Amino acid sequence: MNDSFTLPTAAAAQDLAVLLGRAARLDDAAAVRLIADSGVLAMYVAVITPKGLLDRGPTVLGLRTTALLDGSFDAVVPIASLQARVDAALTSAAEGPVVVRVPTAVHTVVWAGISPPRGGWQRMAPLDPAPLAAAARAGIEEVAATIPENTGEQIVHRVRSEVWGRPLEGHDHLPAGVAFAAEALGFLGEDPVQQFASGPWIRLSTQRGHVLVKQGGWSLGG
Repeated sequence: MNDSFTLPTAAAAQDLAVLLGRAARLDDAAAVRLIADSGVLAMYVAVITPKGLLDRGPTVLGLRTTALLDGSFDAVVPIASLQARVDAALTSAAEGPVVVRVPTAVHTVVWAGISPPRGGWQRMAPLDPAPLAAAARAGIEEVAATIPENTGEQIVHRVRSEVWGRPLEGHDHLPAGVAFAAEALGFLGEDPVQQFASGPWIRLSTQRGHVLVKQGGWSLGG
């Protein structure tokens, strides 16, 4: 595996840093999956994932892509470590390309074992971003009001799964968690949210990034 990758501009590195910062606020101990191939770096972060084989909640991932000057690898690395290396690379890079060293990979991240399709996406009707943002805010308030302080991890996960796993109002094929992911990762704006489907996956895309969702529990390899 490459020990580094090169982004074409400081702006691209800063975009990566922003995504990592938003993802870290959701879980500072989380990981990011990096797939570098054919001049593109795809960065996947998990927003909502089932906990174990009996959990039938959705898998909701955030995805951002950027141009890449070199590097070809598929690695899962800690968000905090990558954040530190991107910040260091931005500090040392005066102008032009930014070289980022890849942190040591982790091999215990279960959600990274499932791979959304790269092709075969069929366009569906676009969505208005405003109701998605409103649903995300309402869900965040409900979670905050339901979970008392010093609550155990299992109860926290149960409440979040209930709130973000319920159908999105007016769009029963989508869990409310897609709205949370799009809002939390900064992907919502004024442009319509394009909707695509491929097999069991649905992708919501804007100019700022993508949210991918698969209903149900784990299924390695698809």
